[in-house]
Formats: sequence, structure tokens, C-alpha cells
Amino acid sequence: DLDRTIDVLAANPMPEDADIVVRERVLSKRSVVLVVDISGSMAQQDMKVQGSALPRITVVKAVVNEFVRQRRGDKLGLILFGSRAYIQSPLSFDLATLGQLMDEAEVGFAGKQTAIGDAIGFAIKRLRKRPENSRVVILLTDGADTASTLPPLEAAAVAQRENIRIYTIGVGATEMEVPGLFGSRLGARKINPSADLDEKTLREIAHQTGGEYYRARNTEELQAAYNAIAALEPIEQEKQQIRPRRSLLHWPLTAALIAALAIALAQRRSQ
Repeated sequence: DLDRTIDVLAANPMPEDADIVVRERVLSKRSVVLVVDISGSMAQQDMKVQGSALPRITVVKAVVNEFVRQRRGDKLGLILFGSRAYIQSPLSFDLATLGQLMDEAEVGFAGKQTAIGDAIGFAIKRLRKRPENSRVVILLTDGADTASTLPPLEAAAVAQRENIRIYTIGVGATEMEVPGLFGSRLGARKINPSADLDEKTLREIAHQTGGEYYRARNTEELQAAYNAIAALEPIEQEKQQIRPRRSLLHWPLTAALIAALAIALAQRRSQ
């Protein structure tokens, strides 16, 4: 009967259109090639962390990998260079593998000199077929070009024609103390371990291609450089839409009431 129908409906869990969270992950169209110097000078221990001087490459690995972890949605590639450049990881969404390959990079593996121009050339080849306005290179070095077949500024000119933005980072302290006699302070002297850094060329590469140049004299400045680049080249965030909760109980209840009333009327007519 009508009362029983209502009781049954009320006792059952309320059918409802629960809050429906629709998450749409929009993949960024950016393709970012990380170009990292692993020449002999990257072993220089002038980057301080909690008072201890660490090799440049050790700090670079940590900062680069943190940057990589935050780039979900981008295609990232990794080029390492010394006397020659080589592709350590092609453009891919597999950020975990790229991070591992960055960790495995060893100073001197590609030679002790610095081929900045050739490294940029490798990056151009990887990016020129990617969508325009999505092509980005982040170049990190601690020196000057000493080994390239393709001069850095010529490489930058090609990058400009290909609509590739290049951000450049010059890494290394400007002052460090060299121990004196038998490792003591007697006769110790201060030197500039970054005397060979070609900031003029790095600035020009960035300016010519629409990027920015950053000077990283310590760990904090290196982190700030990658953070600044991340802000200039933001990734797409996960979009979400929420539909409000709405009870659907009235639909089956109304149908049940109509059916019950129809049955009751039919019963009365038959009496």
C-alpha cells in the first residue's frame, strides 16, 4: 500500500547526485631541453650547503631534479656536454627516468672542455619539430666555450629563427679560499673560481632568443634561477569542476506515490 511504499523508500539509502568532481588534466605543450655542463670544472667545490663546500655538479643535480619533479605535463629532455655534447634523455613525459639519468651524470665523462655552441645545436635539433611557442632550452654552465664546432652566438641565431627560447645560468662562486702551506691558513689566499665564466656570451644568448640570464653564485641563487624560469614558463594546472550535491529522492518517491494512488483508486472503483 501507499504507506508501505513510502516506508521502503525512506529506509533505503538516499539516491543522490553526489558532488561530482570532474578533473581535467591539461598537458602543457611545452618541450623543455635541459642542457647541463659536466666539464672538468664542474667538480670545483665552491657551492656551500650548511657550511660545507660541495662540488658544483652535486648541487646542480639536486636543484635540477627538484625542478624536474615539478614539471609534470611538460616533455623534458636532457643534454649533457663537456668537450662534446650528447643526448642523455630524449624528450619524454618520463620525468623519473630523466631524474635518474641526471643523477648518474659524471664530471669529465664528455671531456674536460666546454662545447656550449654544440650543446645548443643538439637542443635545436630536438626542438625544431615541436610546436612553436613551446620550445624552451635551459642551459647551465660554469665556463666559456672552448671546444664547439658551432660558435655559441651562431647557435643562438639559429635558435632565434626556430622560435626557441634559451634561458642561461652561469654557476660558480666568485670567491673561495685556497689553503696555504700544508693545508693551513698560513699563506692562504682568496681566488675567483669563476674567472673563466663567459657571462657576456650567456647574456647575449638569452637576450637574442627571448630568454633570461641568471647568475648563480651559491645554492640559493641556483634555486632562485630555476624557480624564476618555472614562473616564466608555468605548467598547466589540473582543472576541476564541482557539481553541487542534489537529492534525487523526489523522483522515485513521486513515481511511487502516483502508482500507489492509481492502485488505491482502482481498488475503490472495484468495490
